[in-house]
Amino acid sequence: MSGQPWPLERVRNIGVIAHIDAGKTTTTERVLFYTGRTHRMGTVDEGTTVTDWMVQERERGITITAAAVTCYWRDHQINIVDTPGHIDFTAEVQRSLRVLDGGVVVFDAVAGVEPQSETVWRQARSFGVPLIAFINKMDKLGADFAHAVGTIRERLNANTVMLQWPIGRESSFRGVVDLLEMQAVVWVDELGKLPQIEPVPAALLEEVRALREQVVEQIVETDDDLTTRYLEGDEIATVDLRRALRQATLDGVLTPVLCGSALRNKGVQPLIDAVVDYLPSPLDIPPVEGINPYTKKRESRPADVQAPLAALAFKVAADPYVGRLVYLRVYSGKLKVGSTVYNPVKNKKERINKLLRMFSRNREEVKELTAGDIGAVVGLKRTFTGDTLCSPSASIILESIVFPEPVIFVAIEPRTAADQERMDDALERLAEEDPTFVVRTDESTGQTILSGMGELHLEILVDRLLREFRVDGRVSRPRVAYRETITARAEAEAVFERSGGGNPQYAWVRLAVEPLPAGEGFSFSSKVRERDLPEAFVRAVEEGCREAMESGILAGYPLVDVGAVLLSGEWDTDLSSEVAFKVAGSTAFRDAVERAGPVLLEPVMMVEVIVPEPFTGEIIGDLNARGANIESMSPRAGGLQVIQASVPLAKMFGYATDVRSLSQGRGTFTMEFHHYAPVDKDRMDAIIYGGTW
Repeated sequence: MSGQPWPLERVRNIGVIAHIDAGKTTTTERVLFYTGRTHRMGTVDEGTTVTDWMVQERERGITITAAAVTCYWRDHQINIVDTPGHIDFTAEVQRSLRVLDGGVVVFDAVAGVEPQSETVWRQARSFGVPLIAFINKMDKLGADFAHAVGTIRERLNANTVMLQWPIGRESSFRGVVDLLEMQAVVWVDELGKLPQIEPVPAALLEEVRALREQVVEQIVETDDDLTTRYLEGDEIATVDLRRALRQATLDGVLTPVLCGSALRNKGVQPLIDAVVDYLPSPLDIPPVEGINPYTKKRESRPADVQAPLAALAFKVAADPYVGRLVYLRVYSGKLKVGSTVYNPVKNKKERINKLLRMFSRNREEVKELTAGDIGAVVGLKRTFTGDTLCSPSASIILESIVFPEPVIFVAIEPRTAADQERMDDALERLAEEDPTFVVRTDESTGQTILSGMGELHLEILVDRLLREFRVDGRVSRPRVAYRETITARAEAEAVFERSGGGNPQYAWVRLAVEPLPAGEGFSFSSKVRERDLPEAFVRAVEEGCREAMESGILAGYPLVDVGAVLLSGEWDTDLSSEVAFKVAGSTAFRDAVERAGPVLLEPVMMVEVIVPEPFTGEIIGDLNARGANIESMSPRAGGLQVIQASVPLAKMFGYATDVRSLSQGRGTFTMEFHHYAPVDKDRMDAIIYGGTW
């Protein structure tokens, strides 16, 4: 199959997203089976799934990397991305959402909305991605469809519309009532390939009639014409309801909800139907926007094969068979084998040697990828995550992908010189793949520092170093990635003078630093006129400040949220140079920071613990001992308590073991970065002088 096999209106680019363990990968496996992409259903427990193909994924039964798969249903091409559920791999979800048109959010029928499902929902909404909800695990003990839908309404503030009502519950769950068609869909065979259409069971008839009336009201409210007809007493045809629901879903006004049990092969075909019926094609989303690198003006590119090429690289992966793979979403135009494209971010041209349509780790070679396609390119050397590829004659830079800062790090020392060589190469490749994995060298110790999003994230990366790249090294225990900032405005001046030698130098600067709002990073401005100080020297001062931001003055952690203002400068026609101003700028900046009330910031995590009622006291006592702020407590079905708290990350190492021992193995928890907060004076002194992490 080469090129675009279906018209654009018949293409769906969707993601399957959810909290860890809600059943995303199992749902994706069933979709692939029923669409004919696989002939045997894989399971997470047996490690035989298509999308979880990494050794670490199969061992742990979790998804780590987003896997792309193309399949076909009802004469539509569906490009699916199965994303991770664990919060440590949130970057995989974020970059997938950036290039997807729609999403299926999978929820556990017992738990309803969980922390990571809340996070991905928020991310999807921020990207304007229309969503469908699938309440999975309807066969599980304690499953409650109405309660799960209620949590979506309450916690996610979503206007849900139930398209189905379950027939049976828990172990007796066997099918659903389609509330639009008013018919029962029942799965009787083991593989669930042939759902039977039956009349609505008599025992449910009265209840589902009332539910259908509610659904019809919700849908007609979104369409003026249908509202008028409904109020006049007309019977609204199902085809009109579906059309209005599709538009309301695309507009983000309504969220269709379906249910099933992916593991038991029930409810998946109606879900694929809903993807086709209610989620957008590339033509339904607004034209992608970007900046023209020459005019600096905003431009747009429509989802049109005839428009100039615009594609966004959203992932880089090292494939053991074909080498470096760059995953792309083509927004407009065509990407052809043998063509030359332009990367305006790097100001480099690249040649397209091979294009692939991905089927997880398998692939089929194609001659071109066109508007609306998701595929991969082999052999691009200078293109990284977030870069744009475009036509050399119609340059555009699409909005890049912003990733969260790492909050935890380990130090690693290779055992031999050969290990060092392999490690440098491996770390470069891993950092290319994962934008939230940051590698740096500690100048004082010479150690290599690996920073990531959490203990599991770093554990997986170190495991990959050992297995994939055969690097043997000593790894420190995880440490917190603190930050430093300032609390007041301060000024300082610095002179850089060097006489004698054959290269005398001179520069004098005066600058001020001031605190910025959280999350602003760094800003630089100059109050010096160009006739008083050449522009090149001003840029050199800014460069010196930026370098000084990399290590603070309290404990050497990076500085954040600091603004620098160049107040004045003095130069000499014969002696001044950019290097001299860079050094003077850096020195003045550090002196000013020292006078500006520097403080240490630490990552504070939002923790949700789910435990049986009898263990609540021990868990809360333990959290309080860790300096937690208990935000809320709420009961959950099955005698469980949900405790939400914010806790400093430094106090949470090894918590997985502690929560298990305090709850006799029955408690679970999730932890997500929330914000950076100042460390109190006593703890700050202990961290800086006592080495307490």
